[in-house]
Amino acid sequence: MLARHHDPIAAIATAPGRGAVGIVRVSGKDISAIVQAVCGRALKPREASYLAFRDADGSTIDQGLAIHFPAPHSYTGEDVLELQAHGGPVVLQLLLARCLAAGAEADAASGRPRLAGLQGLRLAQPGEFSERAFLNGKIDLAQAEAIADLIDASTEAAARSASRSLSGEFSREIHGLRDALVHLRMLVEATLDFPEEEIDFLQQADARGQLARLQDRLAQVMARARQGALLREGIKVVIAGQPNAGKSSLLNALAGAELAIVTAIAGTTRDVVQQTIQIAGVPLHVIDTAGLRESGLPEVDEVEKIGIARAWGQIEAADAVLFLHDLTRSSLPDYRAADEAIARTLAEKLPARVPVLDCWNKHDAAPGAAVPLGGLTLSARTGEGLEALRQRLLALAGWQSAAEGLFIARERHVQALRRVAEHLDLAAAHLAAQAAALDLLAEELRLAQNALGDITGEFTSDDLLGVIFSQFCIGK
Repeated sequence: MLARHHDPIAAIATAPGRGAVGIVRVSGKDISAIVQAVCGRALKPREASYLAFRDADGSTIDQGLAIHFPAPHSYTGEDVLELQAHGGPVVLQLLLARCLAAGAEADAASGRPRLAGLQGLRLAQPGEFSERAFLNGKIDLAQAEAIADLIDASTEAAARSASRSLSGEFSREIHGLRDALVHLRMLVEATLDFPEEEIDFLQQADARGQLARLQDRLAQVMARARQGALLREGIKVVIAGQPNAGKSSLLNALAGAELAIVTAIAGTTRDVVQQTIQIAGVPLHVIDTAGLRESGLPEVDEVEKIGIARAWGQIEAADAVLFLHDLTRSSLPDYRAADEAIARTLAEKLPARVPVLDCWNKHDAAPGAAVPLGGLTLSARTGEGLEALRQRLLALAGWQSAAEGLFIARERHVQALRRVAEHLDLAAAHLAAQAAALDLLAEELRLAQNALGDITGEFTSDDLLGVIFSQFCIGK
């Protein structure tokens, strides 16, 4: 731990602004002096006490509930004092200042020398209470991240999934993979370390079967993690097309609000307009952009040129592009040529992984117009085809189902699981080569375990040693 992790900390734990209740929280190795100074007496552990919060001169700052959580049975694993007062910002600042002053008074009264780099009670840094909970073993890294994800959840499905991750469901999946991987490593290490025994541990223990089952289980966890990452991150969908194709109207229709100005004048949209919508609980960040056309045309002014440049910038950073066409102009040669030019540019600028969905708008005004195979017809004005578009957008996002057991995940978790899969694939290849590649097999399994440890922050080499010593009679 760094030196600052030993400092007692304090902070206002509720959001800024006025509210019925506000909370000031203190955490440290021993905060009994602060409890006595602010509350006027010692508190029964984990029992709410209604009392007056005292200033240095004995006057009352406020009245409310005080709860003392002695270590290690607290959120941070340290002594924690929670003061629940009225939620006025001035009251909470006074209460926080009193806690900080009481901490300084306690240090002065004790006469204890401070270790180099240590301070007295100080303001907590962002996320430091949760950081201490992680460092003190109360939660793992994935659970710590789930706290922030629960707070930031933009959909009900995301909030429920974050709650499951916070309760440890995702971590239990990772621990299950880790335990199976450690057992497999144990067999490989035993084969390497004790060749004189002439016992093929790997064959007897069905190492290939264990590795295959581990890969299958990993694939299931990865699928759920990808879905959880979608719930948290969503995808960025950019609406692109020529001027007056109905891009702003489509954004308004999807959002259910008049967010973008809609006129018959080409080039009305000059800047990026963004709105996050929910489809089956998945957040989609839909972006309306300026109409795409040649910047050298005489009717294109400098402001629109900037808008077109920004539109291409958004398109290049998209997770998916919704290419909107105007059915009422689809038979015009100039319009078709411009659409084809945009399609070619999209193919050049976009990575192969970014899908482009062709949508044909204004079907209500051109009901008999032919639509290319695979295209989606709709009317932003009447709402026709919008539900089909929403389902196609979910498919583009990679959403499979709103499974009740889904847990929230982050992109770093998905990337870590991919690294695990890569190492296990290499391990399978080395295992097929048998004895000649056992040292390489052991290394790939070690790297796979390290990648799993990146998710929870729990990996140490002692984990493997503990399992080996408990399972094998090493000292025979």
